[in-house]
Amino acid sequence: MQTPSRPLRLVVDLNRCQSYGQCVFAAPTVFRFRGEESLEYDYTPDDGARREVERAAAACPVQAITLSGATEAAPLPSGAGR
Repeated sequence: MQTPSRPLRLVVDLNRCQSYGQCVFAAPTVFRFRGEESLEYDYTPDDGARREVERAAAACPVQAITLSGATEAAPLPSGAGR
């Protein structure tokens, strides 16, 4: 019996984000730029995008993406959960 996965929720620390765009390349259905540097994203992406979102979090050079409900461990920003 497979354990059901929790709904995926994500938060981007926009103060930490430097608009490198690695998340946009890894998960274009979830992350996008409006204008030159304004990042927009889906806070609760569809479960079908889970793998892409986990890759996007891992690819972020400044670790600005925090995930909950992920099936794999993804890097969390330092100080997360404090």
